[in-house]
Amino acid sequence: MSDSFFPQDIIIKKRDGGALSRAEIEFFARGVSDGRFADYQATALLMAIFWRGMTAQETAWLTDAMMRSGDVIDLRDVLGPKVDKHSTGGVGDKVSLILAPLAAACGLKVPMMSGRGLGHTGGTLDKLEAIPGFKVQLTVPEFRAILVQVGAAMIGQTPQVVPADRKLYALRDVTGTVECIPLICASIMSKKLAEGIDSLVLDVKFGRGAFMKRKEDALALARAMVDVGKAAGKPVRAQLTAMNQPLGRAAGHTTEVIESIECLRGRGPSDLMAVTYALTGQMLLLGGAARDLPEAQRKMEAAIASGDALEKFRQMCTAQGGDVRVVDDYGRLPTARKFLTVRAPAAATGFVREVDALKCGHAIMALGGGRAAVTDRVDHAVGISDLVKIGEPVTPGKVLCKLHVNDDERGARAEALIREAVVIAPQAPEPEPLLQELLS
Repeated sequence: MSDSFFPQDIIIKKRDGGALSRAEIEFFARGVSDGRFADYQATALLMAIFWRGMTAQETAWLTDAMMRSGDVIDLRDVLGPKVDKHSTGGVGDKVSLILAPLAAACGLKVPMMSGRGLGHTGGTLDKLEAIPGFKVQLTVPEFRAILVQVGAAMIGQTPQVVPADRKLYALRDVTGTVECIPLICASIMSKKLAEGIDSLVLDVKFGRGAFMKRKEDALALARAMVDVGKAAGKPVRAQLTAMNQPLGRAAGHTTEVIESIECLRGRGPSDLMAVTYALTGQMLLLGGAARDLPEAQRKMEAAIASGDALEKFRQMCTAQGGDVRVVDDYGRLPTARKFLTVRAPAAATGFVREVDALKCGHAIMALGGGRAAVTDRVDHAVGISDLVKIGEPVTPGKVLCKLHVNDDERGARAEALIREAVVIAPQAPEPEPLLQELLS
């Protein structure tokens, strides 16, 4: 591989609208990892890519180069189909906590490397860390051992996996180059392909509470990620889901862990279970654990009804150091100092027309349950529960949600945001389909 390139020549080529060669892209990814590409040069190229874009071939090469900038986990000796799921993030999206043990109970191996929340979107790792003792920073041998023993392991990105992405993500975050489909695609897919998976299911969200606000942008990202998977020889399916209202009735960390366990007990909200079943079902098809969707649905419902899925959650929790007693005693989870019940005004009559997911996410941040920067600490105890859903009838004094509060001033700010988020109208709105296009 040639190292006879100069960073400025690659920057100029992309700045002027040229397509980069595979060797140039590999030089860039390697240079970001070892420091030969200075931060200001990497930033300049990121901005050029932001404005000029990348072809499908360039995106596939960038993904591969980023994946190979560090260790690629080899799970070929782990018996069974290895299938993962990734969500582009939203408010109240705790699907991974339900899906991983459910898929494992249905016969798959689920090697899941997850991230932390940033801004109004919650992170899987933060939710797991609400469980006392739960370790998400595991070595690759520990990750592999839990995968063999339990069938599912949920960890954070190790320092050795995709170091180029860690550096580029930090630069994108502070230079206004986050919202670029080729860069988003390469960031997500490089980490997923480095896990050692056989196939992947993607939940690509759009709407107020999603990273992609417009459906057409979510479709473009979904197509790009499916194409990258194809180029890497990995089957990928992408399910588009709407994220204009929070998923389920809880948002936060402890509140979402509780709702996830309730789902595994068969008592979950219908919208949350619909997305969980849709994504897990596609995983079972890709992994050969079901011949068609009806068989997949029967297997998933049986795993919930028998308690097998909940047992997998217990096993995963124990294997990763978590206090498994939380499954039967939610009081062992971080608990807020007080509840603040938000009720409909005295004159309110009609139906819920909107539950703005973005404003609900901002309410979580106001309570202290989100982070503005990656280094910020989150309060696992605060959050939202019993949240109303679009289309529900409203009468005076109806409970719109319960806020889990540790600070009265923060609670007041969160209540104001919830009152802005929930819009009541005389007539029930036409429901928006939650599950939309499926790309494969």
